[in-house]
Amino acid sequence: MATRLSKITTRTGDQGMTGLGDGSRVPKDAPRIAALGDVDELNSMLGLLRAEALPAGIDALLARVQNDLFDLGAELCIPGHVAVLDEHVLFLDEAVARHNAELGALREFILPGGTRAAALAHVARTVCRRAERSVIAMEAAEAGVANEPLKQYLNRLSDLCFILARALNRAAGRPDVLWSRTKHERQAD
Repeated sequence: MATRLSKITTRTGDQGMTGLGDGSRVPKDAPRIAALGDVDELNSMLGLLRAEALPAGIDALLARVQNDLFDLGAELCIPGHVAVLDEHVLFLDEAVARHNAELGALREFILPGGTRAAALAHVARTVCRRAERSVIAMEAAEAGVANEPLKQYLNRLSDLCFILARALNRAAGRPDVLWSRTKHERQAD
C-alpha cells in the first residue's frame, strides 16, 4: 500500500477552510464537513466500544462497520462519489435481524446502561443518529446530494447499535435497564 499521508500538519486549514477529496475548498463549518465530522466521531466511538471485551462475532461485525464508515466518509468527502451501496444496507439489515432474533421482546423503554460495553453501544447509537441528521442537513443545504443507501446505512446502523447494546448486556448476564415511572416520580411532577 502506498503512503497516503506523509505530512499531517499542512497549515492549509488555518483560516477556517478545508479541502474536500475533489480538491475544492469549503468552510470548516459547512454542512458537509459537519456530516464528515459526525461520521468520524461515530467511527471513533465504535473503536472505543471495540476496545472492550466483546463477543468475537460482535467485534467482527463492528470491524466491518468501521471499514464501511470509512468508505461512507470518503463518499461524503468527494462530491459525486458513491461508495455505500444497497448491499451495505442489506448487510446491516441481516445483522439487525440476526441479533434481534436472539433477544426477548421489548415490553418497556430501555435506558442506556447495564454493562460498560452496552452503555458505549448506546452512545454510538446517539452519535449515529446525529450523523444521520447531519447528512440530512447537508442534503438540504446542497439540494439533494446524499446517496439513498448512505442515509439508509446510518439509519440501520443506529438500530443495530441499540440491538447490540441489548445483546452485550445479555451476553454479560445483565438485564436491560428498563425505564420506569414510579409513584414517587409522578408526585414530583
